[in-house]
Amino acid sequence: MTTSILNRILLSKAGAAALILRVPVGLILAAHGAQKLFGWFGGNGLEGTAQWLSSIGIEPGFLMAILAGSAEFFGGLALILGLLTRPAALVAAFTMLVAIFSVHISNGLFVADGGYEYALVLMVALIALVIQGGGYLSMDKALSKKLDNI
Repeated sequence: MTTSILNRILLSKAGAAALILRVPVGLILAAHGAQKLFGWFGGNGLEGTAQWLSSIGIEPGFLMAILAGSAEFFGGLALILGLLTRPAALVAAFTMLVAIFSVHISNGLFVADGGYEYALVLMVALIALVIQGGGYLSMDKALSKKLDNI
């Protein structure tokens, strides 16, 4: 039964469109997560992200920085590989939902004003990946085939 549930999570009938969606979204998420966790690409790192989150009322800032950064960084890497695509996309989509309502919603739609359009686009792309899965060019597909042979 556990194998059946896992196989349902992994199995995807999506084609190349999943790969075309997964890789750039995964790269973007991993880069943003790296900013939060490691200070790469001009980011503030874990300490700076934690302080900023605390300053806007998201507490405990350090834990929330770890959670948000990890969801983006490790979720992005998983999406690039197509490994556990649905769970990774679901966690990242939830992270974008939190970002929209805790940071961006009061600034309106447009990202130039600090709005939520960018997080919304990422969230919608991630929801599409939750629905369709990793596609046939993914580690999920390979794992699914292995599970079929068990």
